[in-house]
Amino acid sequence: MRRRVAVTGIGMVTPLGDTFAGSLAALRQGRHGIAIMSEWAAVEHLQTRLGAPANVPAIASLPRKVSRTMGRVSLLATIATKEAIAAAGLRDDEIRSGAVGLAYGSTHGSSSANEEWVRKLVMGNGFLGLASTTYLKFMSHTAAANLALFLGLRGRIVTTCAACVSASQAIGYATEMIRAGTTDVMIAGGAEELHFSHAGVFDIMYATSRSYNDRPNASPRPFDKDRDGLVVGEGAGTFVLEEWERAKARGRPILTEVVGFATNCDGAHVTSPSIEGMRGAMELALRDAGAAPRDVQYVNAHATGTVVGDVAESHATAAVFGETVPVSSLKGHLGHTLGACGAIEAGLSVGMMREGFIAPTRNLHEIGADCARLDYVRETARVADVGLLMSNKFAFGGINTSLLFRRA
Repeated sequence: MRRRVAVTGIGMVTPLGDTFAGSLAALRQGRHGIAIMSEWAAVEHLQTRLGAPANVPAIASLPRKVSRTMGRVSLLATIATKEAIAAAGLRDDEIRSGAVGLAYGSTHGSSSANEEWVRKLVMGNGFLGLASTTYLKFMSHTAAANLALFLGLRGRIVTTCAACVSASQAIGYATEMIRAGTTDVMIAGGAEELHFSHAGVFDIMYATSRSYNDRPNASPRPFDKDRDGLVVGEGAGTFVLEEWERAKARGRPILTEVVGFATNCDGAHVTSPSIEGMRGAMELALRDAGAAPRDVQYVNAHATGTVVGDVAESHATAAVFGETVPVSSLKGHLGHTLGACGAIEAGLSVGMMREGFIAPTRNLHEIGADCARLDYVRETARVADVGLLMSNKFAFGGINTSLLFRRA
């Protein structure tokens, strides 16, 4: 019999707040974290001026001894993970016992540390004067490595660097390990820091929002007819997952149960999304959960506000669920937090399920004619009794993920 997986702790840092509860409350109030990044005007040929930064005062409280090898991405991951572990009530001796594992990812390491390294190397005196810790801040697995050292973990470490599905793959792989009996407890999630180079990557592909540079309240606009691209954000999200009976025996509140996970690849194009690939991930996750489309009461969409991506996702969702399941994207509130979005948005969706509401897609005023017919939640939050939800994330390389959470 397959072992069940409980979530006993969620922590996060987002453009809406520096805790899970704070971010959820801001979401319910309809607030957003999109801002004008005036300093980006100094970056030649960068067209977008919008970003979604996170204000995290707690970063300053981390001692130098543990933070000297951490770039901002690892610092964000650490703050979110500390909150999740405290919520789950995991003891230090449990974490250090070798029985707790970690699955964590980001799009890449600290881009600000990488910028510092390259500037000194190319424009300075070569390797003279480069700090020995700088590489440790921008290496691809920096968040996982620094978290493991900070926590004193001796268990299995899985690093998931898969762009926008980094965090959702981490949660999914952690779920599979607990199901298989490899471990009883996993810490899982993802993080990303905001940097102009992230915006630039999408900017040169004409995928960033540019028409609303002076109106941060109006973009991004997932599924809307006037959408013009994504807004890059930052943050971190962490889940503590446990084998169900262990969590019950500890007497900890179970926030939700992970009942389905799937990841696949389009195998078609490195950036252009595939309707069939997205649809396949959703169907595989439903099969994994032993659920039918009619059982799902909410779909948390990836929907970043790009012209092409939203169309493909809407049609893939309609192909699986038809027109009746409530659908919304949280990107209008948070921006696109890249490697963190799979944990942040899944965590907020779980929070909505527990509190009985569905947040609307901000800035969705008129549905794009090219988007499929769906039950889009828009304008205001909807009161809803959700017992099973799906959270979808899609990434460059045609990598798709789908997670299903059941109300505990």
